[in-house]
Amino acid sequence: MRTRSGNLYSSEDSVTGRKRKDWDMTGVGKVKGRKRVKPSSGGVDNFDRLPDELVLSILTFVGSRADCPADFLVVLATCKRFRGLGHDSSVLSKASTETFAVTAKKWSESAHRFLKRCSDAGNVEACYTLGMIRFYCFQNWQIGASLMAKAAMSSHAPALYSLAVIHFNGSGGSKSKKDLGGGVSLCARAAFLGHIDALRELGHCLQDGYGVTQNITEGRRFLVQANARELAAAQSTIPSALVPPEWLKLNPILIRRGNALVPGCPLLSDFGCNVTPEYHPANRFLAGWFANRVPSSELLICSHGGCGRPETRMQEFRRCAACGIVNYCSRACQAQDWKMRHHKECRQLMRFHNVIAGGGNLNANRVEDNVGQR
Repeated sequence: MRTRSGNLYSSEDSVTGRKRKDWDMTGVGKVKGRKRVKPSSGGVDNFDRLPDELVLSILTFVGSRADCPADFLVVLATCKRFRGLGHDSSVLSKASTETFAVTAKKWSESAHRFLKRCSDAGNVEACYTLGMIRFYCFQNWQIGASLMAKAAMSSHAPALYSLAVIHFNGSGGSKSKKDLGGGVSLCARAAFLGHIDALRELGHCLQDGYGVTQNITEGRRFLVQANARELAAAQSTIPSALVPPEWLKLNPILIRRGNALVPGCPLLSDFGCNVTPEYHPANRFLAGWFANRVPSSELLICSHGGCGRPETRMQEFRRCAACGIVNYCSRACQAQDWKMRHHKECRQLMRFHNVIAGGGNLNANRVEDNVGQR
C-alpha cells in the first residue's frame, strides 16, 4: 500500500512472514487488485441472513414516516426482497396517510390497487381515503359509505364527520333520506375526539335546534372550543416570534338574532388572522379531481376550497342567504370559507342590495350567519 509520502508497506506480515490477503469489507469474497472475486457456491450475502421480522420492522418504520408516496416506493424498488415484504399486511396497515396520498392528476389503476391493499390490510386512513374517493368521485355510494363506516368504527374522527355530513344532506339518495338525528350523533362522536369541523358543526346545530333540542349557550361553548383548538393548532405550527399580538386581543362582535343584535363568540377572523388549516389528503384529492371535472351541469361543488365535496343530487347543498352565489355542504365549510374569503365578497353584495332596498349601510364589524336551506 502506498502512503502519501510515497513509501510502500510490506506485503508480508511482520509476525508470521506470510503475505497478506486483501478481503472486501463484506466478507463475501476476496479482492484481487480492483476486481472482486465471486464467492464460492456456498457463500451467502449478509443481507439475506437478516430475519424477515427485522426487515418488516424496517419497512414499517419507513412507511409510517414517509412524507410522500415516492419515499416509500423508492425503498421498495431497491431490491426484490423489499418489493416482496413491502406489500405485507403488517407494513401496509401502519403506512402513513402521505404514503398513499396520490394526487388526482397521478391517479391510476396501480395507485388504486395499492390504496385498496392498504385498506384490506386494515389501514384506517386508507379506508377513509378510498371511501371518500369511491363515494364522491366514482359515485359508488354503498361501497364508499361502508369503507368510511369501517374507519369510523375505529374512532376515526374525519370518517365520523364525513358520515355526519352524508346524514345531514342525505347524500347518495333522495331528500327524504336525510337523518338529522344520526348526523348529530356522529358529529358528537367526532367532536368528542377533538375534530374542529365537527365541533363547529355541532355548535351551529345546538344554536339553531337543527336535529337536536336548541341550546344556544351550549352551542356557543362548542364554537368557542372549536376556535380555541384552531388557534392552538395554528400557533403550534408558527414560531411564537411570528405570532401577531393582535391574535390574543378580544374583539367582541354582534350576531343578529331575529331583529335584535346579541353578543356572539369571537372567531379567529375577528383577531385579524386567517388560519389556513392542513386539509386531509382525501379532501385535497376531491378538490383536484373536480377542478377540471364537473359531475353534472346541474350539480355544484362545495364553495369551500379545502372541501371538494360535490352534490349527489340537485339542490343538496345549502347556499348563502345573502348573495345566493356560493354553496356549502355543511355549516363548518360555510364558517371556514366566510372568514377566509367570502366575507369580503358577500359584504359588498349585501351593501349593494341594502342600498337598492333603501336601507342604511351595514355594519362591517358584524358577522352574520348567512346560510339557509334551499
